[in-house]
Amino acid sequence: MFRHRRRVKTTVRWLLAGAAILLSGSVHAAETTQVSVTIRADQPGDVINPNVYGQFAEHLGAGIYEGIWVGEKSQIPNTNGYRNDVVDALRNLHVPVVRWPGGCFADEYHWRDGIGPREKRPVKVNTHWGGVAETNAFGTHEFMAFAEMIGTKVYISGNVGSGSVQEMADWLEYLTSDTVSTLANERRKNGRDQPWDVHFFGIGNETWGCGGNMTPEWYANLFRQYATYVKAPQGKRPKIVASGGHDEHTVWADVLTKNIRRDMDAISHHYYTIPSGVWKKKGNSIGFPEGEWIQTLERALLIDKYIADNVAVLDRNDPQGKVAFYVDEWGTWYDPEPGREPGFLWQHNTMRDALVAGLHFNVFHRHAKRVQMTNIAQMVNVLQAMILTDGPKMALTPTYHAFHLYIPFQGATFLPTEIRTPNYSLGSRSIPQVSVSAARDTTGALQLALVNADPHREAVVSADVVGAQVKEARGRVLAAPAMDARNTVDQPQAVTPVKISGRREGGKLVLRLPPMSVSVVAIQ
Repeated sequence: MFRHRRRVKTTVRWLLAGAAILLSGSVHAAETTQVSVTIRADQPGDVINPNVYGQFAEHLGAGIYEGIWVGEKSQIPNTNGYRNDVVDALRNLHVPVVRWPGGCFADEYHWRDGIGPREKRPVKVNTHWGGVAETNAFGTHEFMAFAEMIGTKVYISGNVGSGSVQEMADWLEYLTSDTVSTLANERRKNGRDQPWDVHFFGIGNETWGCGGNMTPEWYANLFRQYATYVKAPQGKRPKIVASGGHDEHTVWADVLTKNIRRDMDAISHHYYTIPSGVWKKKGNSIGFPEGEWIQTLERALLIDKYIADNVAVLDRNDPQGKVAFYVDEWGTWYDPEPGREPGFLWQHNTMRDALVAGLHFNVFHRHAKRVQMTNIAQMVNVLQAMILTDGPKMALTPTYHAFHLYIPFQGATFLPTEIRTPNYSLGSRSIPQVSVSAARDTTGALQLALVNADPHREAVVSADVVGAQVKEARGRVLAAPAMDARNTVDQPQAVTPVKISGRREGGKLVLRLPPMSVSVVAIQ
């Protein structure tokens, strides 16, 4: 049982859009708070780049092998070795871009190990993640085919830490050349006649840590050298991404924008939410107390200041706005799950993770001018995953459903909002109870996203829409009876979205948000 700060009735029944959402077990109504929102539909802002909803797939645990790739001879239903259920789920998620092959793995990955006949590919040891055999069965051709299957753009992370300038240049030529060069012909021999489109190319990963333990000054010199030789046919050059900082630091953005004057289209940063803030004792993914619930959400919200501080540096050093800010690794990170290999980074995914995702999305939208891509860590079976698999079984996580709710925000135009909300507090910690984001989607419809962080109190939201006439709102809400409610491969439907609606009352649009919920509605 969770230890509650305030006296809360233990049973709640919510009636939304004519459907009863059972949130606990008895007959009393929960405490209700009042929230007011103003949506400035007459003040459109920047376009929310679809790539803000990007994914990340690394050779780590079952993230690739079993999670995506099972091989053509597997008893798990597959198409050319790719498991059908995962491919279908990712297609339905409208994934805009996938980053691969890492992560730390990228800086020990040599692309030639992953081409040619699979039976002849070298077997290596994955020294970063579990010390297991890496068969290289999933290489360049397999990844690029996978991207085409799910209809996504590709973001390749190049090897700076243990690779060479020539190796990186050769890889991009192999991928993109339409000439009769030896590398292009080798690609054709390996089964791909036409070159691929590579949309983004990273010059290294976490060069401040596992990618080489470099200083930003040293890396700036290396970036200029490597980027000089990363070439592609005219009109096909990918956006080039520099490896940047992490946590609260702005020094990388400052040094790179002062010392790199060409070829750098974006700087990559990483931000992980750890409940305790202490790396060696992060906290559990399930069975956690309410103190860790609020602590996790509080730390997730700190990304707003982190982005704002780095954007201020970019605005000062790059006033023309040429350099984008990518958060190409983000998400929750908990202690290893008992009984599992710690290096595989498998963790349960709960309602807490869905709220972390919603809070991040609302922050990313506010910084849409500079934040042009983010990539959650990771896609399948690793950290804050979209999908969990176990042999032939699969479950979509609450985080998957949060991403699915927010699909209308891909390519939408940000609309400013003002909110008056009470705080959700526990002990000395306090955060806004409700987070909000609004946008006009690509069809012209108004979209409103709301996250209720309070695990006990319903929020009644009264919304004014300035610059548009509205009558009602219809959409979906993700809610559950417990902070660690989750889907498993044996109970895959335990946490799923249901319909929600709101109507105009007394000149306001009124929506009722269940405790600990994520909602997205279209306003008409």
